Amino acid sequence: MQLYLYAKSGHNFGLENVRRISAIQNMLLECNPIVCTADYRAATFSKNYLGVRKGVGVDIIDNLPNVMQRSDMLIYDDSKEASDTMKEYMEEFCTHLYEVGNHIPLDIVDEQFFENTLPTKYKVAMFFADDDYSNWFFNLVQQSSKLKMPLVVGHYFFFGNEDILKEYFTELLEEEDYIDTVKTTQYLLTSSVHTALESLASGNQPVYFKRYDKDSIENLNLLQKYNIPIIDIPNPKNLDTILDSFYKIIDDYPQLNSIARYDISDIKTKIQDTLKKYESIVSSLEYKY
Repeated sequence: MQLYLYAKSGHNFGLENVRRISAIQNMLLECNPIVCTADYRAATFSKNYLGVRKGVGVDIIDNLPNVMQRSDMLIYDDSKEASDTMKEYMEEFCTHLYEVGNHIPLDIVDEQFFENTLPTKYKVAMFFADDDYSNWFFNLVQQSSKLKMPLVVGHYFFFGNEDILKEYFTELLEEEDYIDTVKTTQYLLTSSVHTALESLASGNQPVYFKRYDKDSIENLNLLQKYNIPIIDIPNPKNLDTILDSFYKIIDDYPQLNSIARYDISDIKTKIQDTLKKYESIVSSLEYKY
């Protein structure tokens, strides 16, 4: 019997689900989980940077039954990828089934951000998102003035864009610098909802700017829940107007609502109890007189 965790991801979708599911994995390490992502690059990324011990790409959620066995357990991110029929099948297939966004909250943040003891390194920095498939952010940058802040490069950014981006920012920080930058930036400007929550958990003061390269952005309600300021400028021509709003916000930054650690102990106990029962049954079946 095995515990699996699944997150939808991709070059035009990003890694917010992967960051959430990796946080859950880190809370359930004793259960020896396997993290499944919708593309192999995300699985490799989660192992290299997010503490995931076992990761595998499965393309789509419908492929999970090809790697799982009946009675295995599954935690999957609320990506709206699974149809009602698929959910019914998973309920019947799995011993335990948990959905992020239903049984587990969407504002779950890795515990390491709550344990931040690093001193402030940057007053301001930017992390747009993990993905910029339509080059929306890249094109905005090229229409902008020189930006007096560092930029953390997204995982799915086009490789050839970095040479251009470094001309506009004081420094380009690679993905291995992501966690420390989130922890050590007082005012982080980002278009990632989950990154804003990680910054908040670290004791910092994030500012979110809405991206307009996608039809809709999920979980904006979480920003309102914690009173994280939002810059909403429809179809901006460059980053200059966004930065004008950003600096006005940090000059009179609002009072944020605190974010709490998620207590996963009840789910963890149920999973561990089931694993122990299974081990005892297998041991009995394998016992030879």
